[in-house]
Amino acid sequence: MEYQTSIVLDTRRSKSNGTYPVKLRIYSSQLQIKKLYATKYDLSEADFKSIWETQKPRNEHKETRNELQAIELRADDVCKTLNPFSFSQFEKKYLRNTGDGGNVIYQFKQIIDKLKSNNSLSTASNYELSLKSLKEFILYSKGKEPSKIPFTDVTPDWLQKYETYMVDHLKRSRTTVSMYVRALRTVFNTSIAEKEIEAEIYPFGKNKYQPPTVRSVKKALGQNDLKQLFDAKAKTPEQAKAKDFWFFSYACNGMNVKDIAMLKFENIQDDKIIFYRAKTIKTSKTDLRPVVVYLNEFSKSIIKKYSNKRIKKDGYVFSILSEKESEIVKYNKIKNFTKFINQNLKKLAKSEGITTDISTYWARHSFATNSIRNGASMEFVMEALSHNNMKTTVGYFAGFEDKEKKKFMQKLMNF
Repeated sequence: MEYQTSIVLDTRRSKSNGTYPVKLRIYSSQLQIKKLYATKYDLSEADFKSIWETQKPRNEHKETRNELQAIELRADDVCKTLNPFSFSQFEKKYLRNTGDGGNVIYQFKQIIDKLKSNNSLSTASNYELSLKSLKEFILYSKGKEPSKIPFTDVTPDWLQKYETYMVDHLKRSRTTVSMYVRALRTVFNTSIAEKEIEAEIYPFGKNKYQPPTVRSVKKALGQNDLKQLFDAKAKTPEQAKAKDFWFFSYACNGMNVKDIAMLKFENIQDDKIIFYRAKTIKTSKTDLRPVVVYLNEFSKSIIKKYSNKRIKKDGYVFSILSEKESEIVKYNKIKNFTKFINQNLKKLAKSEGITTDISTYWARHSFATNSIRNGASMEFVMEALSHNNMKTTVGYFAGFEDKEKKKFMQKLMNF
């Protein structure tokens, strides 16, 4: 056994009334470390011996003995779930309120706190939205906001009712439902892996509840729309800047706004940009691949037009962020800059009769789609987008335009 639990009297320093604190002692034989944890009891040496070290305590001491036994038993139960044993995991489980382990809200918050500590702020925000939505569903169903959601309450039927509430009552998309439910599924999986709950209550899978799978709408502009938008005359300086950065993203392999904002001068080497996607740095540590973007005359002109004048090797190329800012400030600035591009580009697109659904996300899809339509292989686009599998890349391709299909059919009989 890697651990030992015991109740001890800490006689290193007495209280003013001559008593000593009673503590829970945990010893790890593997780590050869012991730690003491406070209880609510202070006892004299004589009382501790009478209550804890005798076989049959006096009647007036039985309640105290029972409570101390309960403390030791709970600590032992926590230790049994830890393999290997660690004090950090023990403290996480032991020092919380009884029942927290089986509480969906508590486990959601644990994951959110961990994501924030790792500066995965966007993912943390998605989990916060998911939790908020689940709590609002219970408020709608039961008339009061819950402080606790037992995992055992989340059944396949409960999840189906949540989906119906989201789609029919709130008129939210099934894509949103899928995003929120997948976050909840991760909370289940994490809690099972950490032996917080039993696998038997898992409500997802075949013959249970399955998150809706929605075929994504292809978000790509064709060549004609791209040319029209590129040639469009901006009505305001804000529209001009939004258009510049949207096409910079398009011209740089569909680079997303966060990577643009975090681009540093050291990433620019001769006629190319070499960088690691912020999205994959934390998720693909065993297979990190740099993205290599070859600069054309347009992308070079945008760097020249908008780059910081004080060139520092480790400084940001664009003045979207500042090196001294906290991660949360950077996160909010990137979010606001993305919103700035989207709002102003939509206005410009609308004035040109182009879809008003356009956003920064369309730049990446448009790059992939038009690269393939212009003869690039799927493997080339997969590498350019820094994808780890072809299936992801195929999802970015919006298909061929009608004129391409007609051209192909006309050549079909040319033997």
